[in-house]
Amino acid sequence: MKKVLEVKDLEISFATFAGEVQAIRDVSFDLYEGETLAIVGESGSGKSVTTRSIMGLLASNALVKNGEILFGGEDILKNSERRMQKIRGKEISMIFQDPMTSLDPTMKIGKQIAESLLKHTKVSKKDALQKALELLELVGIPNAKKRLKNYPHQFSGGQRQRIVIAVALICYPEILIADEPTTALDVTIQAQILELLKDIQQKVNSSIIFITHDLGVVANVADRVAVMYAGKIVEIGTATEIFYNPQHPYTWGLLGSMPTLEGTGDRLTAIPGTPPDLLEPPTGDAFYPRNEYAMKIDTEKQPPFFELTSTHKAATWLLAPQAPKVEPPKEILLRWEEFKKKKQPEMEESK
Repeated sequence: MKKVLEVKDLEISFATFAGEVQAIRDVSFDLYEGETLAIVGESGSGKSVTTRSIMGLLASNALVKNGEILFGGEDILKNSERRMQKIRGKEISMIFQDPMTSLDPTMKIGKQIAESLLKHTKVSKKDALQKALELLELVGIPNAKKRLKNYPHQFSGGQRQRIVIAVALICYPEILIADEPTTALDVTIQAQILELLKDIQQKVNSSIIFITHDLGVVANVADRVAVMYAGKIVEIGTATEIFYNPQHPYTWGLLGSMPTLEGTGDRLTAIPGTPPDLLEPPTGDAFYPRNEYAMKIDTEKQPPFFELTSTHKAATWLLAPQAPKVEPPKEILLRWEEFKKKKQPEMEESK
């Protein structure tokens, strides 16, 4: 499969009055053509900073300490602002969390959708508006031709989010970054937006990076999932591997706090404590103060990645050969058993 993006050894800090906040600490991942990669984790784990660095939209106090972001053979981190303006919207687009802050309240939505196409290509205004109409229909806005002349406040929250998606897609970008695009929506509209993204991805063949703090949101959307904690990726694998056979205690905690339709487990669990202060990150595993399975080595040394399969790896000392055998929590084991029951008929059919 073709790689469309490579993030290598990324380290980003922010200069503040209190000191240097080490927001991103040695993050690496690849994005492949036509796939959806979800990046999940608590608020402050580094998800949005990672993706804003891909867009070249870091704050003025950001300090890129190390790393590369390779796209189309060039390192985005070394690009000038002028070069990034040619990439943003055309080759890499972003759907932001709140559509009301993304859309200009004084501009008709037809013009807003067409704006990026007019900037990046030589199409006429008439052709750009026709393309905007097609996109508005694609994202499911009824009476699209009439509504091109409406303003953002004349649409519902779910419709505004669909418009923001149309704005991001107008140039058919190679990479689409969705930064918690469903957080402000109710669950019914959430499901519609997620289904819409899947449908559009198949039509335009974009690669998607989906940012969220909610594992449940990406259960049926992501091909692969990267779990972030305290500025680092602690586990990455296919959606099946992360949801049904997770290996990092933090991933266990995220899944344990998520209700399921199957009703596995007796109750939801919470991860105790709070994330570490990244002004002075811990010497060892950043998760150890909240990890009931922590060992002495967790306080002394950061764990490397241990490879479980060619697609699945986790950074936890529990996977080291010398570590004691620890079983995942009951609800995680139940998930795995439920998954095997579902897959058993398929496996027998394939024989």
